[in-house]
Amino acid sequence: MSVLNTIQFNLFPEDNERLQNLSGWHQEHFEQVELGLGVEINSRGFQLSVTGLADRVVKAEQVIRELYDETAQQTLTPDLVHLVLHELGFDQPQAFIPEQVLVTTRRKTFKTRNANQAHYLNAIKAHDVSFGIGPAGTGKTYLAVACAVEALENEQVRRIILTRPAVEAGEKLGFLPGDLSQKVDPYLRPLFDALFDMLGFETVERLIEKNVIEIAPLAFMRGRTLNEAFIILDEAQNTSTEQMKMFLTRIGFGSTAVVTGDITQCDLPSHQKSGLRHVIEVLEGVEGIGFTFYQAQDVVRHAMVQKIVTAYDSFERKQSRTQEDA
Repeated sequence: MSVLNTIQFNLFPEDNERLQNLSGWHQEHFEQVELGLGVEINSRGFQLSVTGLADRVVKAEQVIRELYDETAQQTLTPDLVHLVLHELGFDQPQAFIPEQVLVTTRRKTFKTRNANQAHYLNAIKAHDVSFGIGPAGTGKTYLAVACAVEALENEQVRRIILTRPAVEAGEKLGFLPGDLSQKVDPYLRPLFDALFDMLGFETVERLIEKNVIEIAPLAFMRGRTLNEAFIILDEAQNTSTEQMKMFLTRIGFGSTAVVTGDITQCDLPSHQKSGLRHVIEVLEGVEGIGFTFYQAQDVVRHAMVQKIVTAYDSFERKQSRTQEDA
């Protein structure tokens, strides 16, 4: 029979608004921690007690203190509570998790929330070319853009170039209304959103006007040499093998390139091989290139996204085994 333990601790500094922020509407944040860790939380003002298995109550105190620190800077939400639980490693296999890696810009400081994110940022900082490969919601694109902004603000590069293929439009691109810029804008919108979040709308618009930030479809990269730039190729699973080679050979002196994508969400015709899938094989073992492969447990969006990714992975494995047995 498992023995339950109870620990008590106090929160400092005492601030009623922060305490209310911590507990959430009708104690919803405490209930989320209770459900996630299998403990019971009771609070009497700033004195809290947690009851549960020994390792769980220690983890719960760590989570609560981390969340209370967050209340000094922002309003907590269920999504943020989920991220903190995920960050502290309870919902993933117990393994070595390196120290958090920080990306600091003038507007925000970003910290990694799991081991693969830390590996990814370290790879970007250590290699001229890095790949972040895995499911949606793992932070691949967002962290790459954060690194680009940090490098620009620290004058490590002179410009940022963000690109992605507009494969989804295919031959229908010509039938969409507007000029070419308006036609490709929907496919580049995720990159715009990340920049606006990190730099603000007016700053981004000003830097685009000065060509310090360039956002363009991949086809516009042909024939260019990109020096002293931080270059991000997003949605790389939709590149052909020829496009991937073209992109990688654009990299010039003093530049850093990051390629992101999810090989399970390719929009290319079934007979065409993804350039991202191909380049994994081609560049395996090449010195100076970093690869980070994200898994379903690395998803840091809504908890349901992780469950959806896992369900799809499981279904595809079963389907693959069925085809092999047929």
